[in-house]
Amino acid sequence: MGEDGKVVLVTGVSRDLGRTFARDLAADPGVRRVIGVDVVPPRGDLGSVSFVRADIRTPVIAKVIAKEDVDTVVHMSVISTPGSAGGRNTMKELNVIGTMQLLAACQKAPALRRLVVKSTTTVYGASSRDPAMFTEEMGPRRAPRSGYVKDVAEIEGYVRGFARRRSDVRVTTLRCANVIGPSVVSPLTSYFRLPVVPTVLGYDPRMQFLHERDLYAVLRHAVATEVEGTFNVAGDEVLVLSQALRRIRRPSVPLPSVAVGRIGATLRSARVADFSPEQLGFLTYGRGVDTTRMRTQLGFEPALTTPEAFADFGAGLPPVGGADLVDRLLGAAERELAGGSGRG
Repeated sequence: MGEDGKVVLVTGVSRDLGRTFARDLAADPGVRRVIGVDVVPPRGDLGSVSFVRADIRTPVIAKVIAKEDVDTVVHMSVISTPGSAGGRNTMKELNVIGTMQLLAACQKAPALRRLVVKSTTTVYGASSRDPAMFTEEMGPRRAPRSGYVKDVAEIEGYVRGFARRRSDVRVTTLRCANVIGPSVVSPLTSYFRLPVVPTVLGYDPRMQFLHERDLYAVLRHAVATEVEGTFNVAGDEVLVLSQALRRIRRPSVPLPSVAVGRIGATLRSARVADFSPEQLGFLTYGRGVDTTRMRTQLGFEPALTTPEAFADFGAGLPPVGGADLVDRLLGAAERELAGGSGRG
């Protein structure tokens, strides 16, 4: 099959980022067909993408890859929040077991030539001992024991194993910074959409962002290019949290870390925002990644810097309103903290 006629399978198309990317890719003149796979149909328009309802945790995915003569797989179905997956156990199954089954199917697909995996800079963790900038060779300063970071570390390990076994397949892992933009719904964008934003007292974490359009662009670039390897992907420059909040005119409430964690649980139960231990670590220590390899080896340059990506996200935010709800939640969490402090 020629390079001008790729048949691409995209996982995770029931979520907006996966659906939009698959639809955009289907319009690429170098792509003959795009097959979108997920356990539930997407809510929005898929354009010319062929949707296949399949669970990548089951061997049926191998039949889809073989039947459709897929030569390129883009894996986008790694989930970052237990709430969206139906609980932590289901999230781990979808992430780790799903990736294992997908790679087993890829292993048995002789026509496969390209695998692109959307990973995340969250794999580096966030701690007080972090370097100023993580390069791709570095790992987290504290080994992840649970949660999303552990899932991502395991997934990347399985991907490296697949790359060793199938040296004929070009494998590219994209460690993307937090994706942001007007239509992105994520734990971090929900946090910034709060009318009153709790911050960790005494910390002003550094942050990098990747605009949603640049996410689609780097994925398309990875599908089209011959380059393989692992790459940090982020917009240039960094923002600290206090700068970000000033730019979107959000009032903040600095609180001790344990109080922010309690408030996060309260907000999660009220379905206002989803706080994870990973997010709390990020909001405390932040994270910076070196993107030299992205530019020099992958040959990709995001169109928007971190501040520009955040500005575009902020432009779509409604003015601060509904603060009464969050004030009540903050008050309840603070009272709970005060009441619990003497109970050990």
